[in-house]
Amino acid sequence: MKRVIVQYKVKADKAEENVAYIQAVFQALNETKPEGLRYASFQSEDGVSFTHIASIETEDGSNPLSSLDEFDAFTEDIGSRCEIPPAAVVNTVGAYGAFD
Repeated sequence: MKRVIVQYKVKADKAEENVAYIQAVFQALNETKPEGLRYASFQSEDGVSFTHIASIETEDGSNPLSSLDEFDAFTEDIGSRCEIPPAAVVNTVGAYGAFD
């Protein structure tokens, strides 16, 4: 099992585009309903800061997001949309009921 939190900040003129990519990913997830994934995405009140939380719970450790064309499109040139690039926090210090 792998848990990850990713945070980044997009350029102001790229916020709507970024949200559209994220919405496409969630639409694909709702259609395909992959097993072994818990995933959430949040947009901060500033409109340009984003946080994604994923818990990968597949038996083989594979990430179901990787199989989605929509996720590939979202991540393909995320660097060009960002003011602050994605950074992952991968160690869970503590959690209570967050992944039950």
